[in-house]
Amino acid sequence: MKFWLMKSEPDVFSFDDLMARPAKTEPWDGVRNYLARNHMMAMKQGDLILIYHSNCAPPHVAGIATVAKEAYPDSSAWDPASDYFDPKSPAEKPRWFRVDVKGVKALKEPVALATLKADAALEGLEVVRKGTRLSVTPVTEEEFVRVLSLGNTKYSTK
Repeated sequence: MKFWLMKSEPDVFSFDDLMARPAKTEPWDGVRNYLARNHMMAMKQGDLILIYHSNCAPPHVAGIATVAKEAYPDSSAWDPASDYFDPKSPAEKPRWFRVDVKGVKALKEPVALATLKADAALEGLEVVRKGTRLSVTPVTEEEFVRVLSLGNTKYSTK
């Protein structure tokens, strides 16, 4: 099992939105960065995800999700009406992919970016590095567990 952090702007799609879905499952689409796409393509069903809200006050980790469906072509790239349309990504040879994520559990206490930055055990997290904008990044199991601890949340990673 691997561990990930996925960023979303809560006014676009929040962890609460995910949990409100009938199956608590939603495609995670619109990723248009090659490294983030490659991370998504490495995700396996059952991998655990920290859902992080950016572009809000304060930015924070809001909840836990899991990969419900492994990477498959992101059809939003083919829709001219979509914000994520990419005419260089034909259906026959897709450039962009998405995964389905399933909401599992909200953190009892959201973990603010300032808290993440202040914790020496989390200095390796991409999200705490200045200028990091990737929407999908790997985290270690130890980092995952530490974030849950800071959020006063228990969840088995086994």
